[in-house]
Amino acid sequence: MKTKLVIPGLTAGLLTASFIYKTGPLIGLEQFYTFIMSGLKDESNIKIILFLYMFTGLIGMMKFTGGIKGFVHAASEKISTKKGALFLTWVSTLGTFSAPSFRIVTVAPIMKALLSKVKITPQELGFVIETTATPVIVLMPIATAFVGYMSSVVQLSIRAEGIEGDGYRLFLQSIPYNFFSISIIIIGFYLSFFHHRKKPSTEAGNAEKEVDDQWEDCHPAVAKDLPTKPFNLLIPLGGVILLTLLLTYWSGYQKGFTSLTKAFIEASVLDAMVFALLTTVLLAFVFYLFQRFSLKDLVTFFIEGGNEMMPVIVLLTVVWGLAASTEALGFSTFVTSNLDWIPALFVPAVLFLVGAFISYFIGSSWGTWGILMPLGVSLGHSTGTDLPLVIGAVFASGTFGAFSSPLSDNTNTIARILKLNPMTYAKFKLGPALIGAGTAAVGYFIISFVI
Repeated sequence: MKTKLVIPGLTAGLLTASFIYKTGPLIGLEQFYTFIMSGLKDESNIKIILFLYMFTGLIGMMKFTGGIKGFVHAASEKISTKKGALFLTWVSTLGTFSAPSFRIVTVAPIMKALLSKVKITPQELGFVIETTATPVIVLMPIATAFVGYMSSVVQLSIRAEGIEGDGYRLFLQSIPYNFFSISIIIIGFYLSFFHHRKKPSTEAGNAEKEVDDQWEDCHPAVAKDLPTKPFNLLIPLGGVILLTLLLTYWSGYQKGFTSLTKAFIEASVLDAMVFALLTTVLLAFVFYLFQRFSLKDLVTFFIEGGNEMMPVIVLLTVVWGLAASTEALGFSTFVTSNLDWIPALFVPAVLFLVGAFISYFIGSSWGTWGILMPLGVSLGHSTGTDLPLVIGAVFASGTFGAFSSPLSDNTNTIARILKLNPMTYAKFKLGPALIGAGTAAVGYFIISFVI
């Protein structure tokens, strides 16, 4: 919270744990290295890193080949009303839910091109786009950049607690309990289609009479010098989603489960997602080469795209090391011995509020989950609280920060594309976010009585 930087904070925690576990300058640093490597030796963790790198690498090729720009151009020409623009914003979630940054970069320029046609201010537009970004994506069970990480932090936390179970399955069971995401989606839908603004808003640094609807060059993905080829986005993206669904079912089917639902539940989802993405990337290279794009350029943009995920990969490495260190220091035993007096009724609501506070000040959902999930699972286990409910509360708390914090990547990306002041834009959406957070906190307290 002091530096507003997640990775240095988590690294400081890991260094502290290392020197507590083994005192002495050299032996402490050696233990730090051991904790770091423990996460990188895990096969599932390597698959997550591979998935994240290939996914953003594929997006890098989509940018270079004009897929994103082409989609923006085609969509912006067909919309002329506010309702049409908002409807497109919501419906486009079906094809752009893979990652918040990908969704924002794909949809925001489309909406920016329509600002002169529709009666909506840039800050209201940004709010609607963000409502359909992270809050929706964290509820998606497959084919997103979030699934692997979310399952991973749950798996690490239950392993440290000695709980038998599957991280992905617990993530699935927690989805209905992500009350903040559900609340803010409902609020966003209401404000999009049923709320009528009484007077023009001039907040967030953009007066309505000064609307800037020039979308080219508002982001490198839609630069003027790029080609305009929408199918270079639609075909690879459709391919990765379709292949993920087919291979997930096939994975469960090979284990002897013929029922569609049972096959999906019992499937090795991470393996299916990585294999589907790898296959799509290889086919995408061939698809783009047939269009006479340079192989050298494709490789360059694939690597540049993948490198954009390196800060997240570093974050994951530190989180995995920190999980190993807390396990070595007996964190779960400490929580069980000292905090089991806390009433189960209060655990989900308190975890959500604490996590929301942390995530707002660090601006990172992933960082919040990495910090709070081990505590949440330990606390839930020691007090007998329903684990999916606790996990859902932790995921909801991180989503709050990613949506509302002025430090969030989403906030700053939207502000840059729509030419808004990040701080005033963050204040603009804080009100609805607090309503959603309040609703979620009350919901966790009520549901605790039911469960």
